[in-house]
Amino acid sequence: MIRAIVTDIEGTTSSLSFVKDVLFPYARAHLAEFIQIHADDPEVRRLLADVSAEAGKPLDAAQTLAQLLEWIDQDKKVTPLKALQGLIWDEGYRQGAFTGHVYEDAARNLKAWHACGLHLYIYSSGSVHAQKLLFSHTEYGDLTPWFSSYFDTRIGGKREVDSYRHIAEELRIPPENLMFLSDIKEELDAAKQAGFNTIWLVREGKTDLGAEHEQVQDFDHIEIVFSNDL
Repeated sequence: MIRAIVTDIEGTTSSLSFVKDVLFPYARAHLAEFIQIHADDPEVRRLLADVSAEAGKPLDAAQTLAQLLEWIDQDKKVTPLKALQGLIWDEGYRQGAFTGHVYEDAARNLKAWHACGLHLYIYSSGSVHAQKLLFSHTEYGDLTPWFSSYFDTRIGGKREVDSYRHIAEELRIPPENLMFLSDIKEELDAAKQAGFNTIWLVREGKTDLGAEHEQVQDFDHIEIVFSNDL
């Protein structure tokens, strides 16, 4: 019996193109200006120091910016970069530069699952701050009340088995009572090895009945036998 659902964002609840074609370019274009304006803010100063720590050597301002841009171009899932992107997106959302994208089928089913008593969680490589921003600025309104908690790379990489073990421990729910939704096989492999139930979102192309994880094209095709006895 499923007691809670943990879901990825990119390619699962939300379109890859929104993240890759809207959010990432916006953060890259505004990164230098944001750092210049907010360099003395305690949180930003801490994150810039974390960039040096992650790089393994002291970096001056120009080197720090260059390192961040390199990580962006390489699509690195580096925690200080993700946190800085989230802060930049915060300004973009508040200024109305874009609205968080959520598939209609995802929004409708998440709402129904929440109403039935299932606890919902997000696990994404984007920072928790960025996750909350996306779900609080959608065309369906603020969806954050549906989610009980959020996880990012601070708990571990999404392709690492221990990350899912840590999530189960933090939620105090046995892995066999948790369902993980994602569009990435390697993430699903790690979750399954940790004992999670898994569903593979394949929003483009045909599903494969012989795949290692159950595949569906959208949330309407997800069938869950659940219990809200938490």
